[in-house]
Amino acid sequence: MRRRKPGRSHRCLLYARNPYLVCAVHPTDPNTNTCPDFREDPNAASEELWEPEGTTYYNGELILQPRQRWTLEQQLELLDTHPLFTGRCPRCEMTYPQYETPPVPWDCSACGWMDDSV
Repeated sequence: MRRRKPGRSHRCLLYARNPYLVCAVHPTDPNTNTCPDFREDPNAASEELWEPEGTTYYNGELILQPRQRWTLEQQLELLDTHPLFTGRCPRCEMTYPQYETPPVPWDCSACGWMDDSV
């Protein structure tokens, strides 16, 4: 018989607290990620939600976040100045026409400003 590590089941009232038997209802664990018979044990230790910097939890799995291309300050500057968000050239203030599909890149025909964000 294979020994099992307790996952979320250790917080369940039905957990057998036995390394060879998960619970009386589902001795080998339920076949899905969620158990229809799960009952939160009010006396169980709370699960720590700590995550290392640069990671986050998604569906209970720790995911490494991709490295950001720009700093937060650069991202905020783009929001304040880029024609995609403002509708005008950041150098000469020429208004861009409304596009259903925005152009790439947003180069300005009036002053020659070139979009280097792509």
